[in-house]
Amino acid sequence: VTAGPQEGPSPEAEIVGDLVRRALPVTPLPIVIGALVAGLDGALSAGVGVALVLVNFIAAAASLAWAARINLGVLMGVSLFGYLLRISAMFGAVFLLRDLDWIHVGVLGCTIVVMHLGLLAWELKYVSLSLAHPALKPSQTKEPAA
Repeated sequence: VTAGPQEGPSPEAEIVGDLVRRALPVTPLPIVIGALVAGLDGALSAGVGVALVLVNFIAAAASLAWAARINLGVLMGVSLFGYLLRISAMFGAVFLLRDLDWIHVGVLGCTIVVMHLGLLAWELKYVSLSLAHPALKPSQTKEPAA
């Protein structure tokens, strides 16, 4: 393990790109469910929830890719404190949105929780089953002879 910058492709960006690609086809589902639960306000709230989740994943990937280019210590700090910062920002966004007339807080909260857990579970399942998608494929390089 080196303490210097990590070179090469960024698996974080590939993973979040995969998460976003998987989220887009299912995005209408929470919006329809939100509409059934609370009408137009529920649909709009679900849309905001999906957007918050996707922005959170994109911010996570961008910050981790940035930190990996510096060194592993910064990467570890960014992974821990970045998570706390992003969760706090999401809480702040919900706190600011909760008083708007068109926000249904229950639908917004459920959408955020279900989208986060659903996308993470799907990605965990997909990566662990294939060990090759989207960026975790073992390299084909041969070990140097000792």
